[in-house]
Amino acid sequence: MNVTRGGLSCDILILGAGPGGYAAAIRAGQLGLNVVLVEGDKPGGTCLNVGCIPSKAMIHVADEFYKATGFATSGKSVLGISHSMPQLDLKQSVSWKDGIVKKLNMGVAGLVKKAGVHLLAGWGKMLDGKTCEVQTEHGTKLIHAEHVILAPGSVAASLPSLPFGGSVLSSSDALALEEVPDTLVVVGAGYIGLELGSAFAKMGSDVCIVEFADQILPQYDKDIAKVVADSLSDLGVEMVLQAKAQGLSEDGKALLIETIDGEVIQRAADKILVTVGRKPRMDGWGASNLYLEMNGPYIQIDDQCRTSMSDVFAIGDVTGDPMLAQRAIAQGEMVAEIIAGKARRFDVVCIPAVCFTDPEVVVTGLLPHQAKEQGFESVVATFPFKANGRAMTMESEAGFVRIVARADTHQVLGIQAVGKGVADLSSSFALALEMGAVLEDIAATIHAHPTQSEAFQEAALAALGHALHI
Repeated sequence: MNVTRGGLSCDILILGAGPGGYAAAIRAGQLGLNVVLVEGDKPGGTCLNVGCIPSKAMIHVADEFYKATGFATSGKSVLGISHSMPQLDLKQSVSWKDGIVKKLNMGVAGLVKKAGVHLLAGWGKMLDGKTCEVQTEHGTKLIHAEHVILAPGSVAASLPSLPFGGSVLSSSDALALEEVPDTLVVVGAGYIGLELGSAFAKMGSDVCIVEFADQILPQYDKDIAKVVADSLSDLGVEMVLQAKAQGLSEDGKALLIETIDGEVIQRAADKILVTVGRKPRMDGWGASNLYLEMNGPYIQIDDQCRTSMSDVFAIGDVTGDPMLAQRAIAQGEMVAEIIAGKARRFDVVCIPAVCFTDPEVVVTGLLPHQAKEQGFESVVATFPFKANGRAMTMESEAGFVRIVARADTHQVLGIQAVGKGVADLSSSFALALEMGAVLEDIAATIHAHPTQSEAFQEAALAALGHALHI
């Protein structure tokens, strides 16, 4: 980084220190480039600070409390465990969660510093494709860069009839609550709503989920959704499907819900959690000063994350779906190498998606109906966890592993799983797809026994017509 009369100059200016931004900064620093990383909040972005990391921490709290409560209320469990009724101090739980976030914030800042990157704390505004004005606590600073990487991230989408504030919460608001609400209505049955809804149900809330589609997890198929829906029913969660939220009741203590037949019903709600998706953050950082071609609400990019402006790249949520941290990280690392002169392009077979619901869901590659829509004649095989010894020993027999493969060549097109702990199978699934595995590759790979991963091998064997354990 060079200091000039007009401010700072650098090889790369990165606007936003979320997963994509800080990954790009670290890789660029490793490659010897002068990098300025601008962030107005804490490093780590939505994912680390108010998204995936804190939500998983609170899901763990909910799971542990629910397990302990079960041992106390059902007498001696089938496992032979019993104890007195536990108490939940949500304020302490949130403090523990915040401690994890703080450690990871410091970790990101340390990694950035180790790579020789200048992390500039302040809100940045692009003045043109080469210049950024940053409002810091020490005044305004101008950054001049040869290359710019835009990584401003996304924000929670709201509903006109339910603006955030008061009893209406975003997912970030829900993660900061210090008391468990007696009644909670969740609007939207995607992964965020279901993760948090089930967590609060385990912590003692009376939860109702409202979804416009005819099933929960509407982006996936009914076989996956049913396993999660059955678990929610067991938790006592009410699911109102094919319905839409109209707004608060006159006294503000209930949500008005219009059902598919036009009836308007009410559900009492101390808190209403709105999880209807996220939208790209396009305000506040000078987007209007740039000449960017758009793809709907997103910045248009090519397979190198280049925008319509020379030497201006965009990565992460602002470039479209899937809005996942792992996609942003991969894009950021790639762009840093492109700027350093390496030949790279974004050519991935799959981006694994995980829902940390109960049970968890992993989706990689094509779902069965997607394979059909793309013209593949496919074979689909499923192996249930109720036939898996490890799942039985963990009381987690709900769910399955499923493989979708071409009928002619046996090339694997997609792998999905729903079950306890299946998030940790996602890397194996993604690797198989990226390596172009065929069913015989997976079937011939020895999987450790007893593990849930055996269900992966058995699904491949089932697709070949000779599963061993079903």
